[in-house]
Amino acid sequence: MTDSPVAASYSTSSSATHGSLGRSEPKVDAGAKTTGEAVYVEDAAPSDALYAKVVFTNRVHARLIDLDLSACKAAPGVVTVVTADDVVVNEYGLTMYDQPVLIGRSSRSGDEPGQGTGEALVPADVSRWEADHLAVVVAESAEQAAHAATLIEATWEALPEVTDIDAALADGAAVLHPERPGLAAGPNAYQHYVVRHGEVAEAMATADVIIEATYEVPHQEHAYLQTEAGLAYIDGEGRITVETGGQWTHEDRQQVAHALGVDEDEIRIIYRAIGGAFGGKEDMSLQIVLALAVRKLQTMGVHRPVVSRWSREESIIGHHKRHRGRIHTRWGAAADGRLLAVEADCFLDAGAYNYTSNKVLGNLHLTVAGPYVIPNARIDSWAVYTNTVPGGAFRGFGGPQGCFVAESQMNRLAEACGIDPVEIRRRNMVVDGSLGITGTPLPAGVSLGEVVEACAQEAAWTTPLPPVEPVASFATLPGSADMLRRGRGFACGYKNIGFSFGFPERSEATIVLHGPDDGRDPGVGDGPNDGSRPERAEVFLAGADVGQGAHTAFLQMTAEAVGLGVESVHGTFSDTASSGDSGSASASRLSFMTGNAILGAAEEADKAWRDGHRPAIGRFRYVPPPTEPLDPEGRPTTPNFAYGYVAEAVDLSVDVATGHIVVHDVVCSVDVGRIINRQLVEGQVEGAIVQAHGYALSERLVLEGGRIQNPRFSGYLIPGIGDIPQRVRTVLLEVPDPVGPFGVRGMAEMPYLPYAPAVTAALHDATGVWFDSFPLTPPAVRARLVEAGF
Repeated sequence: MTDSPVAASYSTSSSATHGSLGRSEPKVDAGAKTTGEAVYVEDAAPSDALYAKVVFTNRVHARLIDLDLSACKAAPGVVTVVTADDVVVNEYGLTMYDQPVLIGRSSRSGDEPGQGTGEALVPADVSRWEADHLAVVVAESAEQAAHAATLIEATWEALPEVTDIDAALADGAAVLHPERPGLAAGPNAYQHYVVRHGEVAEAMATADVIIEATYEVPHQEHAYLQTEAGLAYIDGEGRITVETGGQWTHEDRQQVAHALGVDEDEIRIIYRAIGGAFGGKEDMSLQIVLALAVRKLQTMGVHRPVVSRWSREESIIGHHKRHRGRIHTRWGAAADGRLLAVEADCFLDAGAYNYTSNKVLGNLHLTVAGPYVIPNARIDSWAVYTNTVPGGAFRGFGGPQGCFVAESQMNRLAEACGIDPVEIRRRNMVVDGSLGITGTPLPAGVSLGEVVEACAQEAAWTTPLPPVEPVASFATLPGSADMLRRGRGFACGYKNIGFSFGFPERSEATIVLHGPDDGRDPGVGDGPNDGSRPERAEVFLAGADVGQGAHTAFLQMTAEAVGLGVESVHGTFSDTASSGDSGSASASRLSFMTGNAILGAAEEADKAWRDGHRPAIGRFRYVPPPTEPLDPEGRPTTPNFAYGYVAEAVDLSVDVATGHIVVHDVVCSVDVGRIINRQLVEGQVEGAIVQAHGYALSERLVLEGGRIQNPRFSGYLIPGIGDIPQRVRTVLLEVPDPVGPFGVRGMAEMPYLPYAPAVTAALHDATGVWFDSFPLTPPAVRARLVEAGF
């Protein structure tokens, strides 16, 4: 097969000149996606491609006794079947190797226990989740592969199922990962973080007000438009190449190379057009198994590409979710609302494998006490294995769960103290120089006060709400208007920008400056420092555009950095063969990290230009200020190098007879540091709020016996156009981050964080009833109101 084109290579047709930041440049892929010309992975499959079907175990917890493939291999069109016997290192995982690539009776790995360089500690013959992978059937057509997959005969030994947090922590519970001994909280607790500072007991004893509650936070499905898909082949340089839609090309390459037992330079990852991710494509799906299939075919003398795409049902069953969890917390405060102490016990359901649970737990751990000054704190946070769908990365990454708890507590404290919700935040919020929850000063540039004030002002917070008016979505039965109540709520939040806890964060960029005399040797012609300027530029970056417009922002930042118009910049993106490691499209980090790499590469290219090189090439690797892992004893640490800040006000009505809620108005105030592309930033705010609206009001993932019961959008209800807030008002603040490029501050996750607690605060304002769990479906709201006496 001939070498495939790079996943994404763009220029713009804009007539903008230098000074492009803040302009609403059209997204570079908008035209192609609108007309249907954009090439997604499935579109790129050549006519001679074979088709792969990934076979799930369909076993929640069982040991494989025997695997009979004879009927499957004999089925029409089958070329080969990939099993655990074909995996050189049968383990993978983004932050720890605790998952087999394929379940099988044999398991081979590398050289160091549990880290992929020694004997794998995780037994590969046990299915711990209904969507563990058993085999990959490769056939001439998708239909033939699917039919042959039904002919696989597996014999299993049933094992005890542990399907929720309580069961997993119970004495005598089946241990799902014997390679990771349980901790004090229970036999399946495997990660524990602590905060310890001050004298909590003494502070609680002196508190005038105690607020104590237990909160339940639910799963959420990512519901991206494009389901998981991949195309694998051997490229023109002999590399195993996987085209897919993910969030971190170089991490995908590392995990594929690890499982195949080869050097990373033998693997190439390309991202084509991507139809959404939201964290759901940060972990492996088809990348490793398609690479295995291509390599096995190669050993058979079959040199054909392999393509696969999951159905929506396979996607919902087969990829991770936002973590569900339970948090018990107790806050003590003085009569004037000043916080004195916080206690919390947090449990996240990691599901069958870790994925990023240990890191998500860390973010919950940091945000569960809110963006407030806490003089005394005791927080314990645990990740727990269960035989259910794994929890993993999702927009906010533990922040929404922590924010729901913290802001619900703050709103209850405001009521108990008789203090306005905005005023009580003023009395407790962090400012520059404040100590964070881990006992060290927050990074400079704290702008919480600014976003809170801007939100309150735009929402006209002190002005009474208009009277309740019937709307079309409410029932119009006689007297039903008496059942309508109106209220509003307020919440704020913060979250890290970039990777945390000592991870070696970095981002690489290459910029090439061109002029009319390209190819000239330094010193030939006019020579160095001849006063000429570049006419055009190229930028090479691996960062993924998952729909958020990152590639457009990259071009705008490059144009600004090299002093050209955006139309004079060409970008080559998301291909490990052409770009250094830009890191993941996650953690609200991509514009921040990549922008700094672009600035460094532009400076290096300018030096080369002034030295007379044509073209002039600049390469740069940006490394931000260092962070530290959380201390196991709770001693002070610096977990992050930057934060984003947000505040939201919500105005809603509820029909207390049916529990139905209509959100009329949302005001979101968010500090972006510096606007790169105004329209894209506003789109991020509105998209985050719509996604959070589904999380708060309608999206209910149903699990029974560890199995997902509603793996279709007919049963898992994401918001439709008639369900979303009637109005969203975006207030963008530009308080420069001291280490952000051009002052830029990551923001994509921030608008999501405070939405659910703002909604429950508004619901309480309307009804006088607090809600400790969600989604707030009409039956759930009505049941809670009945419990409260309605």
